[in-house]
Amino acid sequence: MESDEGYRPALGNRQVQMIAIGGAIGVGLFLGAGGRLAAAGPALVLSFAAAGVAAFFVMRALGELALYRPASGSFVVYAGEFIGPWAAFASGWMYWLNWAFTGIAELTAIAAYVHYWAPGFPQWATALLALVFVLVVNMLSVKLFGELEFWFALLKVLAIVTFLVVGLALVVFSVGQAAPANLVSHGGFFPTGFPMVLMSLQSVVFAYASIELVGIAAGETARPDKVMPKAVNGVVWRIALFYVGSVLLLAMVLPWTSYEAGTSPFVTVFAGLGVPWAADAMNLIVITAALSSCNSGLYATGRIVRSMGLKGEAPGFTAALSRRRIPVGGVLFTASMFLAGVALFYFLPERAFNIATACASLGVVTTWGTLVYCQLRLRRTGHRSAFPMPGTPYTNWLTLAFLALVVGLMPFADEDQRVAFYLLPIVVAAIAAGWFLLGVRRRRLAALADQAGSPAVNPAE
Repeated sequence: MESDEGYRPALGNRQVQMIAIGGAIGVGLFLGAGGRLAAAGPALVLSFAAAGVAAFFVMRALGELALYRPASGSFVVYAGEFIGPWAAFASGWMYWLNWAFTGIAELTAIAAYVHYWAPGFPQWATALLALVFVLVVNMLSVKLFGELEFWFALLKVLAIVTFLVVGLALVVFSVGQAAPANLVSHGGFFPTGFPMVLMSLQSVVFAYASIELVGIAAGETARPDKVMPKAVNGVVWRIALFYVGSVLLLAMVLPWTSYEAGTSPFVTVFAGLGVPWAADAMNLIVITAALSSCNSGLYATGRIVRSMGLKGEAPGFTAALSRRRIPVGGVLFTASMFLAGVALFYFLPERAFNIATACASLGVVTTWGTLVYCQLRLRRTGHRSAFPMPGTPYTNWLTLAFLALVVGLMPFADEDQRVAFYLLPIVVAAIAAGWFLLGVRRRRLAALADQAGSPAVNPAE
């Protein structure tokens, strides 16, 4: 594949498994679940369950596509093959937009949480140091990236498992306020009404974001036919356990009224037990989760942008590959956006994270929709996979309808989601203008080539 030219299969099963798990566990759970519990109550578990079902079908669609053709360009390559060149262009830039805003959100979170320990240290400097760290990791080698993600993900998994064990023990033995009755007491299962469950879907979808990283890693995976099904299935059952299970236990361990926005619900639980170091431990884990997200974002977008750069759909320098087989141009391109976006923290310090995550969710929805639709088109070619998506084509259309619902609800939700929704027409117009200008350039180059009697020149060259 053109998009995989120059890459080496440096990732093994252990690393791909952890990249997949790490992608499915982030600050959307560690940080965001507290505010959403405070807004929707115990019924938030329904939002996580619904988004989890959609994520399951997205992952199975991705698994079928990845076995059909492992590619570091992932859904951009699939969109180009099964929908058309314009779809590859649009989905690639929407995914980049997703990670650009996600990176801004994560750097903002890192700065805020390090400030908890060192209030005198400039927060912009914290964000800059975090960016430099993940940039160096991505620029050195794919193997180093894989190892770091392995340990980042392991730390997050241990934290969640610890909570699941402790939380289950608290509920079973009715320690303190822990009891299943918390699911229906204090105003019932829907204390703020069912509409709040629907309005929480955008933030919950963002919490599931990055599960598609396993597909991008497929292009640098040894024996993808063996590794990818295990990685995809591993993500699916861990989603059910870590996300739905955690939110369900959170709602039972304490009344939903105990949680608040801006505070990790896990810190709230352990602090209630009188564990003095709980806040520091969770603070470290949230920072680790944010670093992991930035690290993964640079990895993913570096390869997606290079895939586009090779076709002339991104700036020419993004097609560059270093001697270490790192898409250095694509990585630096995204890092520059991360750096520029830190300014949002200074203008809207209290809303920067929520606005960034709401904008990022637009890219998540686009990516998921592209994968599900491409798998549907793959099946229409008569292809039969050893790892088929269950229930296709009906599950494809149900998943696409769910994603449309998430976007459609955004203008009726909070102000931060409305900002993201109103940004959507601007983004669509910008992508359409970019595609038009790219077409004009290609036609001009083709005309010049005809006049010279030579083949057309790739715009990337």
